[in-house]
Amino acid sequence: MSRLGGFGYDRPGGPGEKALSLAREMSDAVDGLAHLWSTAGQEASRRLSAHQLRALRILESGPGLNLTALAEGMEIGLPTASRLCDRLEAAGLLERVLHPHKRREVQLHLTGHGRQVLGEVAVHRSHALAVVLAAMEPAEREALIRGMRAFLSAQEGRRGGTADS
Repeated sequence: MSRLGGFGYDRPGGPGEKALSLAREMSDAVDGLAHLWSTAGQEASRRLSAHQLRALRILESGPGLNLTALAEGMEIGLPTASRLCDRLEAAGLLERVLHPHKRREVQLHLTGHGRQVLGEVAVHRSHALAVVLAAMEPAEREALIRGMRAFLSAQEGRRGGTADS
């Protein structure tokens, strides 16, 4: 059941509760977006888990990362990252290449097929999102964009501060 405008327990009870109440209300929208994102990602020619797609996106933005950097970026253990790379390599989506200057280090690179799959996923996700956005009123879309920009700005500001801020 939707919390947006729904349950009475979400009503603010005092200072500071308004943001918590809003966060509870937004969770349904975030869940819906995550479901749309995941489902659209599965429509590409190569069905990959969200975990596999995330690894490919990290490697796309940081070509040549080593296994340790990938594991840290995904916040997973080295054995899990290694098995994940084994599966992606077997699928022809990434390749392991010896580092040119560090004999013991292996770099991870997307293959052409890996980049193609990421492109397909991006297209499917963009189309699915566009369908939902087209169903919104223009003023609602503009408000959503302003809100998302403000959210990202606030999130970036929080990253620049301490973890407790």
